[in-house]
Amino acid sequence: MGGVSVAPVEIERPEAGEAPSSDVPWITLVHNDPVNLMSYVTYVFRTYFGYPKEKAEKLMLDVHHKGRAVVSSGSREEMERDVQAMHGYGLWATLQQDR
Repeated sequence: MGGVSVAPVEIERPEAGEAPSSDVPWITLVHNDPVNLMSYVTYVFRTYFGYPKEKAEKLMLDVHHKGRAVVSSGSREEMERDVQAMHGYGLWATLQQDR
């Protein structure tokens, strides 16, 4: 009777001086799209994140002129929640680890 063979698992270790990836925060990015009005994007940032008008407008202008803006940062779970919320508002959003 043959036994079950198990392949060894390789664990990635950070290089010397490099922070472990679990310590690196995640970010939510909102991307520009041809659909949503700038006033609506500002409204979403104020409503969902509670940003003051000036900050919401600055982020909206970054989205409009630079193509995207970082709108929040934190744990992966929090950023997944924020991305889902942005999708619920009809905005194009993604998350990634901050570098």
